[in-house]
Amino acid sequence: MDLRESLGRAVAALKVPLEQVDREQGWTDELRREIQEEISISRSMLRCPGPWAVSYLRPRLDEWMAREGVQSGRLRDVVMEVQTLITEARDASR
Repeated sequence: MDLRESLGRAVAALKVPLEQVDREQGWTDELRREIQEEISISRSMLRCPGPWAVSYLRPRLDEWMAREGVQSGRLRDVVMEVQTLITEARDASR
């Protein structure tokens, strides 16, 4: 699976309404929408021709979720996977 597909899966997971367990882990509807938007922007940037686009991505989703007090769980795992994949792709493009 390529990076854009992974980003698409993450966006789809974040579009689903929050479950009670997600809210207990610190997620709010606003935070979910904002992180979904950030991932969507990254996905759009990767549609630009050329390998350089990935070098401009600087995900800081982990710091954002930490500031918001998000705990481990389903959505956090999805977001962290995306951040890891973006970071690895960026490092590989150098």
